[in-house]
Amino acid sequence: MSTSLQNVIAQTEQVILGKPHQIRLALACLLARGHLLIEDLPGVGKTTLAHALARSLGLDFHRIQFTSDMLPADILGVSIYQRDSGEFKFHPGPVFAQMILADEVNRAMPKTQSALLEAMEEQQVTIEGETRPLPAPFFVIATQNPTYQIGTFPLPESQLDRFLMRIHLGYPDAQAERGLLAGVERREIVSRLTPQMTAAELLALQQQVKQVFASPALLDYVQAIVRHTRESSRFLHGLSPRAGLSLLGASRAWALLDERNAVVPEDVQAVLPGVVSHRLQSVQEGPRQDGDKLARELIEAVAIP
Repeated sequence: MSTSLQNVIAQTEQVILGKPHQIRLALACLLARGHLLIEDLPGVGKTTLAHALARSLGLDFHRIQFTSDMLPADILGVSIYQRDSGEFKFHPGPVFAQMILADEVNRAMPKTQSALLEAMEEQQVTIEGETRPLPAPFFVIATQNPTYQIGTFPLPESQLDRFLMRIHLGYPDAQAERGLLAGVERREIVSRLTPQMTAAELLALQQQVKQVFASPALLDYVQAIVRHTRESSRFLHGLSPRAGLSLLGASRAWALLDERNAVVPEDVQAVLPGVVSHRLQSVQEGPRQDGDKLARELIEAVAIP
C-alpha cells in the first residue's frame, strides 16, 4: 500500500471512530472506480465519512442535499439567456465535480434520482442535446435513510445497480462512542484535515487495481457465486454480469489495500456483502429484509474451488 493511501486511511479513522472495515470498503469502492451507497439511520456519520474522504483525497467536492421538490436541473445545470449577448450560457450544476455527496438521495422524487444515472455509468451528462464530460476521477457517495422511514422514495433497481457497494456504519461500540463524547466535535476535526494524495495519484492507483492478478480458479469462484444466485430458488433475481464485474473489481482493490498483487478468495468474501446486498432480494422476506444476511448465506452456500 502506498504511503499516501495509508495516510488517507489513518486520517479518516481519526474522524470516523471504530469503523476501520467500513472505511476500507469505501476506499476499495473508489479504487475500483465504483460509486458508494451508505444506508443507515440519521446521525451515525454517513455525511461525515464523505466529507473526511473528500478532504483526505484532495478531490474537488460538491454536496447535493436531496429534497422532494428538487429538479434534475438542480443537479445537472441549466442554460440561462444572457440579454447582453443574446445567447444562452450554460451554468454547470454541482454534478461537475470529482466527488459528489448525494445526501439523503432517497428523499428526492424518482425523476430527480434518475438524473444521476448517466453520470454514474458513463462519466458524462447529456443536457439539452449536448454531451458534456465529467471530471476524472468521478466518484458518487450517496447516503440514504432506511426506506421504511417517512418521506423516502425507494431507489429503482436500475439505479441501485449503478452503486458498486452499499455499506452500513451502524452504532459505534462503547469505546468509540466514549471517544466521540469526550473528543472534539467532528466538524471541527474535518475542517482541519489536509489532502494526503493528489487526483493524479488516485488515478494511478485505480489503474494499478486493474493489474492485480486474478487466477482462473478465482474467476471460477466468482462465477460460481453469480451462478448460484441465478439457479437458487432463494433469490427473486440472480446477480447481473455487471454485479460479477463489480465483485471482481472490488476484490482486486481489497487485495491492493492488503498490499498483495493477486486476489485470494478471502478478498471476495470481504467485499461480497457490500457488493451484492443491495442487488439480492429474497422471495420469502418482506421489503425490510437483511441483504447482508443474504450475502453471508451466499458465502456459506458456495464452496471455494
